[in-house]
Amino acid sequence: MDDTAELYRGGLSVFGGGYTAWREALEAEQAAARQAETAARQVVRREKRDRLQTETKIAHRQAAGHKAQVEKRVPGIVAGNRKRAAQVTAGKLRTDAAEKVASARASLDAAERRVRDDESVHIDLPDPGVATGRRIATLGDAYREWVVQGPERVALIGPNGAGKTTLVERLVAHADRDRDRDRGADPRFASLRALAHTDRIGYLSQRVDGLDDTRTVLENLRTPGMGDVELRNRLARFLLRGDAVHRPVSALSGGERFRAALARLLFTDPPPQLLVLDEPTNNLDLDTVDQLVDALAVYGGAVVVVSHDDGFLHRVGPDLVLELRDGQLTERR
Repeated sequence: MDDTAELYRGGLSVFGGGYTAWREALEAEQAAARQAETAARQVVRREKRDRLQTETKIAHRQAAGHKAQVEKRVPGIVAGNRKRAAQVTAGKLRTDAAEKVASARASLDAAERRVRDDESVHIDLPDPGVATGRRIATLGDAYREWVVQGPERVALIGPNGAGKTTLVERLVAHADRDRDRDRGADPRFASLRALAHTDRIGYLSQRVDGLDDTRTVLENLRTPGMGDVELRNRLARFLLRGDAVHRPVSALSGGERFRAALARLLFTDPPPQLLVLDEPTNNLDLDTVDQLVDALAVYGGAVVVVSHDDGFLHRVGPDLVLELRDGQLTERR
């Protein structure tokens, strides 16, 4: 890539270079920003401490002046002049101290604004208790088949239009006994076979369907045994909070809709033994992709993932890679 453009907090910035170079530059910038924030915070503490010392000094001077007036019996007019002069001096000291604190505070505010503190989705995949060697699914074509066992990760790759979505939908349809889902399928994919050996499947399609667009997030995700308070707390971990949970699904952004669909999938009880993810990174920001990778790394069930994102698949670390092309599956090493 020649340039990298970033949309962040309503502004667009362009960096001259590819993604890796941009990321390195951003990390260096953020390291410097955090150092500047730490230094500015120390200055604020020092100026506040100096301000307290100034107040203490003023109080001591006032006490000493009053004592001298009493002991030396200074004439009233002289004492008044001294008092006014002391008040002027004290006022100037207080003003200078307050201005220094305000200036330090302003510098800290500016430093804090340069430090990114973006919230991330917290994805906790429940343990479905899948034993090693447990048959979970079978994928195949007219010539060969592959059995997905235990907590295996299977990546399904291939060009657009090769039938990847058809294959995984056939797998989900078998689990749902939804034979109508395969009606009208492209005859080129007639030989593709997908059998589920469990009915506990969590499916996240690239269309992110399965949600009622006319209902709110809360209405879509309410389940028996879970009150609204607990549901809202869980949704907050998916950055769905406040008014967002009361908006109809049709009003959500692509990323919000994906997070709502993912939350709906993960709140299922009992948890799915097989996750089927069709292009899961399409609507995700980079931090959420990181969270998803980390969650899949410790997930105890099987995963079948369709993706064109080679970097994402590499990080997931599939045990088996199947390439679908011209209606035929080929195992890739």
